[in-house]
Amino acid sequence: MQLVSPAVTANLPASASVAIEFRSVEKRYGQGPIILDAFSISAARGDFIALIGPSGCGKSTLLKLIAGLSPVTRGELIFPKSSANDSFPADPSSRTGSLQQDLAYVFQDPTLLPWLTVADNVALPLDLRAAPSSQRSELVRDALALVGLTSRAEYYPRQLSGGQKMRVSIARALILSPQILLLDEPFGALDEMTRDHLNEELLAIRERLRWTAFFVTHSVAEAVFLANRIIIMSANPGRIHREIRVDLPYPRTPGTRRDSAYHQLVDEVSQLLRSIEGLVAV
Repeated sequence: MQLVSPAVTANLPASASVAIEFRSVEKRYGQGPIILDAFSISAARGDFIALIGPSGCGKSTLLKLIAGLSPVTRGELIFPKSSANDSFPADPSSRTGSLQQDLAYVFQDPTLLPWLTVADNVALPLDLRAAPSSQRSELVRDALALVGLTSRAEYYPRQLSGGQKMRVSIARALILSPQILLLDEPFGALDEMTRDHLNEELLAIRERLRWTAFFVTHSVAEAVFLANRIIIMSANPGRIHREIRVDLPYPRTPGTRRDSAYHQLVDEVSQLLRSIEGLVAV
């Protein structure tokens, strides 16, 4: 396959459906091995895409490419124009302004500053933009209400549980109303009960705000519960092994996990993962 020169393109016409598109994207670091090879996918606005596969298949690298934290080696990463985004810089190293405001990143570690209160941690993106104090207070209040932590506004991170810390991280990510949300195993370190509950809360927030999500996980059950599309990746180099469309209806609830269709999909994705050479059964 012939690959075009590396680019991040912003000159497409406005689209009601496309949020981001990868066209034959290749990624390598320096002269090292290819991390991603011929990766092509188009994400519709409002898609919840789960990325799953063995370690080293490039899942986290994909998020870094979207966020502009690392440049594409070959291929095109395309952000169509929209009414909310008049333009994006073509050079990934110069991604500033509207793109940063329209994109948020949630990591596995909540990365909260221990000397700041919950409210001040959530407000950090606003402080970096020097938002007016009146706007700051209202947005922080709304963000904390969204994740059910209004009563914890003046707490410090040491006073929170693991699940509460992750809620703070999500509130901080959502305070600028992003259109694209990147989540890199945000619930991976939590116990199963807390993880399931946060999955449900995340989908409830999505129903209200309708962002497009890319969610990295090693949990098949989590991927099936959250996503409408699951991208199963193989490694060395990272490629799309299979895409699964998840037709389970939203909203998804604890009852979804008891549905036979849910269990069938979990089994199907697990079998596909096991079919990837060298992957230990998940």
